[in-house]
Amino acid sequence: MSRSWIAVASANHVRIGRAAGFMQVCHGKAAPLKRSAPGDRVIYYSPTETFGGKDRLQAFTAIGVIEETAAYQVEAHLGFRPWRRDVAWWRAMETPIRPLLGRLSFTSDRTGWGYRLRFGLFEIDNEDAELIAEAMFAEPLVHAARTQTTVPMQGSLAF
Repeated sequence: MSRSWIAVASANHVRIGRAAGFMQVCHGKAAPLKRSAPGDRVIYYSPTETFGGKDRLQAFTAIGVIEETAAYQVEAHLGFRPWRRDVAWWRAMETPIRPLLGRLSFTSDRTGWGYRLRFGLFEIDNEDAELIAEAMFAEPLVHAARTQTTVPMQGSLAF
């Protein structure tokens, strides 16, 4: 059975990964990615618009399914070799978390709802994943064979 995950990164980093068809978590660490498997659903939550910024966003910013490829390492820039996984991203709207607080099992403690988000990647139940997908108006994309995409660097990909 497939699992569902919440990954955490700034919205600008999530958009870079969406454009190039990958996910990256916890500043490029391999171990968290290796807990996931092909067919698992991943939903990104972005606390901010920019990495390290004070520009609060607090929204779900991407949803997709992990593809068959294993985690792999890339040379993002000199000395930084993050691990990534390929993801088939779905068409979805960025959606604020606040209207869903208390309805998601991982936010049932309304005063400490953000605690689990500090882990960078954590598993959620499929009911929570469905609720988020519905709120995002998410739908799988049908796309042709993947081509290698190069995304221009917009700051560091250290997420």
